[in-house]
Amino acid sequence: MTTYFGTKEFEGAAFVKASFRGATLRFSDVSGVSMRGVDVDGLDIDSHDLFFGSLFVNGVDVVPLVDAELNRQFPGRELQKAQTPEGLREGWRAVQSARQETVQATPPDLVDTHVEDEWSLSQTLRHLILATDAWLGGGILRKKQPFHEIGQIFTGAAEMGFDMSIFRVDPPKYEEILAVRAERQLQVTDFLATATADLLAEEREDPWGGGDWRPSVGDCIRVILEEEWAHLRYIQRDLARIRNQ
Repeated sequence: MTTYFGTKEFEGAAFVKASFRGATLRFSDVSGVSMRGVDVDGLDIDSHDLFFGSLFVNGVDVVPLVDAELNRQFPGRELQKAQTPEGLREGWRAVQSARQETVQATPPDLVDTHVEDEWSLSQTLRHLILATDAWLGGGILRKKQPFHEIGQIFTGAAEMGFDMSIFRVDPPKYEEILAVRAERQLQVTDFLATATADLLAEEREDPWGGGDWRPSVGDCIRVILEEEWAHLRYIQRDLARIRNQ
């Protein structure tokens, strides 16, 4: 299979009677793409950024429909957008309960198993450690170096100039991952326990930099919740595929 990496040669191109059957697009920009008279049987789209824009199918913006269905499948997910301390606390409890159920239900022999290029459960938990470190430790608490060495960094971080020497090369044992993860969960719980509306409204720097966005403390917590729910869905999806193989 031919791989096109980092190319822009297809921007503005027109494909007529072309076959993309079985093709894979990862970390690619398909915004503004128009498809007319196409066969989409089995088309599978998974986008973390879906809810920040629109996706039209036969003239209908399906983003609100997808959002509502995911809220139905994951009770409490709607609270990732909560604006009050009470709502955020409730949302945090809901996602942690759902996450714990998944962790406890996963057999030890599957914690490092993954689908294609996706993360395993252990890698997912490491990424959530990193997300908490970034948005609570770095964003809210403004620690100069908030990251634990076992955090799972995202694809492309090195190309962005991120200091990769922070992170351990050898993968940690699952028991260590669970222990560090529990520490980070407790940090969020403790922070939310005393958070006030005034504190949530305070402005902070984007911990990843590179833009003009200055999130509030509440925004930082909402990003943590979005990360938690999104990666819970990903790992449940992948574990189901693994079990059905």
